Amino acid sequence: MKQFEKICCISRCEADTEKFGAEIARQCPRGSVILLDGDLGAGKTVFSRGFARALGIDEPVSSPTYTIVQEYELPEKGRLYHLDLYRISGAEAALAFGVDEFLNDPSSYALVEWPERIAGILPEDAIRITLKHTGEGRREISVEA
Repeated sequence: MKQFEKICCISRCEADTEKFGAEIARQCPRGSVILLDGDLGAGKTVFSRGFARALGIDEPVSSPTYTIVQEYELPEKGRLYHLDLYRISGAEAALAFGVDEFLNDPSSYALVEWPERIAGILPEDAIRITLKHTGEGRREISVEA
């Protein structure tokens, strides 16, 4: 997997966050697991929408808070799995619904919101994206792999 240097971006609006998500998607190989850290409303789903658009997904991208996972078909085989683990109590509960299949699919991508809920079963080579509010619609987005 490609290693990222520590990358940081200041987003001034949703379009900036989407654009940054798209840039990251273009650098990630299939099989990548991307961990999205940030408070409620930090822009995780907006980032995910940009990521999806760069992969050729045209359908609406929404937060999977209540469904836990949204699956999107990629134009050329594979899927984008967008997981929101906010309502998951821990790794055991996540494994019970099959999270390991989403995290270990070599032909797909997995975006994981609230990854700390399953910290013990995350791949070591996962890419961590942190989104922080910095005031008045601005966000600081950092990447570590």
